[in-house]
Parts: sequence; C-alpha cells; structure tokens
Amino acid sequence: SEVKEYIDKLGVEYRFGCYSEKKPEVCHLLGDYLEGIRKDFEKAAKVYRSNCDDYNYGKSCLKYGNYTFLGKGRTSEKGDPAKAYSYYEKGCTLNDPDACLHSGLLLVSKLMPKEITRDVPKGFELLKKSCAMNNAGACFYLSGMYISGVLKEEYQQAAKKTAPPATVEAPAATPQEPRPPGAYVVERNMEKAFEFAYKACELRNMYACANLSQMYAKGDGTARDEKKAEKYKKLALEMQDEVKKQQQLTFQQGLNPT
Repeated sequence: SEVKEYIDKLGVEYRFGCYSEKKPEVCHLLGDYLEGIRKDFEKAAKVYRSNCDDYNYGKSCLKYGNYTFLGKGRTSEKGDPAKAYSYYEKGCTLNDPDACLHSGLLLVSKLMPKEITRDVPKGFELLKKSCAMNNAGACFYLSGMYISGVLKEEYQQAAKKTAPPATVEAPAATPQEPRPPGAYVVERNMEKAFEFAYKACELRNMYACANLSQMYAKGDGTARDEKKAEKYKKLALEMQDEVKKQQQLTFQQGLNPT
C-alpha cells in the first residue's frame, strides 16, 4: 500500500510540474511514468509529442519519433517512418545525440523505408554530430563507413549491372576496379576509421573494441601493435560477458517479477 501511495503521489507531482508549472523536463518524466509505470502508451505518446512540439524538448522528440516509427500508442498500430524521421531530425536540431543517431541511420541505410529518400551526405553529417556528442553507436557506424567507403548512388547501380552472375563455384575475387575522383560520398580512409573506432571503444561499444583489436593486429589505420591488439580483444570479450550477464539477469527478473 505504501508503494502504491508513493507511485500515485509521483504521478500527481509529475502532472503538476508539467501542466501547471510547464516544466519540459518534468513533462518528459510524466511521459516516462505513463510509459513505464502505467503502461498507458497512448497517453505517453501524447505527452511526448506535446513536449516536443510545444516545449522543444529533444528527448521527447526522440521518444515520440520511436513511438511513431513503431506505431506504438496509436490506434492503427501502423508505423509512419517519414513522420518519425521529422521528429528525429527535430530532436537532433535540439542537440539530442540519440535523435541524431536515429535520423542519420535512416538516411544512410540501404534498407530504409520507401517513405524516406536516402541521403548519405546529410546522414553522414548527422552521425558526425551524434558522435561529437559522445554517442558510441554513431562513432562506430562512422568508423564502418570509412572502412568500406560509400559509393555515390549512380556508381552503386553501375557496379550492380556489371557484376557477374552468381555461380555455385564462385570465381576468385578480382581487384576492385578503380573509381574516378568524386565517385565516393565517403572515401575509404583507414586512419579516420581508426579514430572513430577508438572513440567508440572508449565510449564502451564492444564491436568497436573488437574492430580496434583487428586494426592494431593488422596495422590498419595505425601502427601495428600486438600488445594493444590483445588489450582491446580482452576488453571486447569482457564487455560481451557483461552483456550476457545482464541479459541473464533480465530474464531471471522476468521469471520472478517479485
């Protein structure tokens, strides 16, 4: 009964702080309360949307973008990727790093929804902004883009047309045909790939740490260093163990909610 009373009072405080005192940070907490405690996703979506539209609170723009993308908190339960992107983009403008990550990934992905036009240069800049605000995921994706390079759309289409048909016994790989200047949106650059991987690893991205280990082992983008290669391999494995333990703990809590 004491817990129930505390939770009810918390809801009253958040409503007062949001609706009477008009504090954006409290409105966002109210959204989190409706989502996490009350499981009322429709009301939570309305609070997040209002807090983004009326008070320009970046975290709420991100949350409403997520709701809209998934169709969560809507009667139709059908996602609206284009609308979601507009909220992600607004959240990024308001300097929310996760909103910058989401909007950037939607623009650079080859598997983006048909409602969104792919725009790698713009998406690349959004990811850079997110990484500059210490988003580990954005730094990791930027590193990957520099590792492989990103061809412009017309060169991607040309490569698909000239590619040999797949066979059961695939021929040996041939050297990649050199591209003319300006063929890449993002030029392959292992030094920059290393810089972004290093930052992502420092921000605790285990995939970036694994890549960093490989870069030190091969001397890609940095001087070859076997000790550092082993150090970052060990770090990546430790992070992997942490993730497994956390997943196991979450599973056990699900079985025993009390």
